[in-house]
Amino acid sequence: MARQSEALGGPETTRINERIRANEVRLIGPEGEQLGVVSSDEARTIADDNGLDLVEVAPNAKPPVCRVMDYGKYKYEEKKKKAAGKAKSHSTSLKEVKLRPGTDEHDLDFKLRNARRFLMDGDKVKVTVMFRGREMVHRENGYNQLDKVKEVLGDLATMENAPRMEGRFLSTILVANREAIAKAKRADEEKAAEEVAKEEGAVEAQ
Repeated sequence: MARQSEALGGPETTRINERIRANEVRLIGPEGEQLGVVSSDEARTIADDNGLDLVEVAPNAKPPVCRVMDYGKYKYEEKKKKAAGKAKSHSTSLKEVKLRPGTDEHDLDFKLRNARRFLMDGDKVKVTVMFRGREMVHRENGYNQLDKVKEVLGDLATMENAPRMEGRFLSTILVANREAIAKAKRADEEKAAEEVAKEEGAVEAQ
């Protein structure tokens, strides 16, 4: 089964079976059990013995994290989920993040983490800068805040409209960049897998 599944191919970035180059890997068994660090040959043997594939799930970890699974079935299930998601169609919500012209770095960082989470969920984000009293004299501070927001979020978001004033409120709407979001999600998943690997390594060291 392992060789048949490999013939199905997959994303160029996903290495399976003989395509895995590392000499050693941190292995996750077919039931999700942690099998520790083993040679790639031993990992492939375990996969073969179970009639499954060896799939590299966190290539940037040291050593890479691999999982024993039916890769063909996994890809089929992922395809079904995507098709179901498209049929269901995500109902995009409009979330709002409110700032002040003088919002400090710590508070801004907290609010932008929320904005990033909303974008990762596929929602739009309205970023509003609220002016009070004499702050209206220096509206450029509000535009500077919006520039900083765009700089921090980077490729994850694009502005749906140019910033505009409405009374004492300066606002713009950000929409998610799907390609950048997908890339960020993969990076987050790899980072999570690496953290698991580090924790397991610390436990083994004890």
